[in-house]
Amino acid sequence: MNDDVTAAAGALIKFCTETHLTIATAESCTGGRVAGALTDIAGSSAVLDRGFVTYSNKAKQQMLGVPAATLRQYGAVSRQTAEAMARGALSKAKVDLAVAITGIAGPGGGSPDKPVGLVHFAAASRDGTSMHAAMRYGDIGRTGVRHKSVLQALRMLTELAETDAAEKTRKPAKPATAKGRKKS
Repeated sequence: MNDDVTAAAGALIKFCTETHLTIATAESCTGGRVAGALTDIAGSSAVLDRGFVTYSNKAKQQMLGVPAATLRQYGAVSRQTAEAMARGALSKAKVDLAVAITGIAGPGGGSPDKPVGLVHFAAASRDGTSMHAAMRYGDIGRTGVRHKSVLQALRMLTELAETDAAEKTRKPAKPATAKGRKKS
């Protein structure tokens, strides 16, 4: 693994361990590399619950509940599919945070509308916060697209984790109730 991936994964694992956040990944073009980057870090078992590698449309439907209509209308490489993958990972894994990646790593498979190097990302948290990014890396080679995609997914998870932790500290605690006490 490259130093930049190791550093990003290590920082994310450390932050999520400290804030008690759990993660799931839903990966297509990265083939499990985001989950792999996280599990290369000691202590990742406290954070990473699971990774879904959903390379085919059938897997996206069966494992993550991506609607067939979404895949038909927008295609596997789309914002809508990435967002459905992230929501599906949250639903199936019952974690705090999820990231989804779907794209065209190349060398073939691109089209004028969806060229090689186009990757859609979605990250979502249990509290409803979500984000999307569409990156056009260009035809930089399969390894290059996948490497940049892993880094982007780790960045998005880190941003989402920081947002989630900040939101939790801003929300006032629920007042304690005095159950079982009698009024005098």
